Amino acid sequence: MTPPAVLRLRRVLRPAPALIDSVGEQTLFYGRSLRSIPLAAGRYRRETARLIGEMAFGTGGLLVIGGTVGVTAFLTLASGGVVAVQGYKSLGDIGIEALTGFLSAFLNVRIVAPVIAGIALAATIGAGSTAQLGAMRIAEEIDALEVMAVRSMPYLVATRMLAGVIVIVPLYSLATLASFFAARFTTVSLSGQSSGLYDHYFTTFLIPTDLLWSFLQAIVMAIAVMLVHTYYGYNATGGPVGVGVATGDAVRTSLIVVVVITLLISLAVYGSSGHFTLSG
Repeated sequence: MTPPAVLRLRRVLRPAPALIDSVGEQTLFYGRSLRSIPLAAGRYRRETARLIGEMAFGTGGLLVIGGTVGVTAFLTLASGGVVAVQGYKSLGDIGIEALTGFLSAFLNVRIVAPVIAGIALAATIGAGSTAQLGAMRIAEEIDALEVMAVRSMPYLVATRMLAGVIVIVPLYSLATLASFFAARFTTVSLSGQSSGLYDHYFTTFLIPTDLLWSFLQAIVMAIAVMLVHTYYGYNATGGPVGVGVATGDAVRTSLIVVVVITLLISLAVYGSSGHFTLSG
């Protein structure tokens, strides 16, 4: 008779082979996708340009709010305003509300703007890519491309990855500026702090290298998000319901990836030193 402990161990380890297969399949897909980028950049430039416009400004209902540009701008405006409101009130409780500009320069660059931009990327560009590729998969359009001797990986996957990385640069610039503007407007115009005082602490603690690391973080997140979403869309099964499930799984996974990337880059760049000294 098999001991109960062994039976419990078998039940725990039963999903392990399937999990290992899934990780291996995803790793192989990611490698093929990255390897296809040079071919997509050289042969499918027109498709890449079309996708850049579609990702930035959206199609259909997204055109009403400006596509991903509008979504990202609204999200970062709101988050920058929240940082200013909470920071001004919390610092004011201990008499140092003058340092609200420091919070804006510190939190918006290192945490708020990258995370919000990653969430917006996953919820708009990423989800749209998963739905598009999933619909093409269940309609057998991807198989039709292969029959016509069109390599589907470069044409469908690599072009979307390339477009996503290109779009994230101006998109993240807008997100950072929107968070700065919202924080300054809330602190100066609504809370009544002196603009000179706010600007002094903001410029003092705004480190240019932090902005460069923040842009690098946004680019890494764009690559990771597009990899995740194109994988789930390219391998969708089960008809229209399967496309919806794949989109949900992709969004959930990419949000986790965004947070993990933020954590790892923050530990790598700022883990040993915060690169500023606050003293009185």
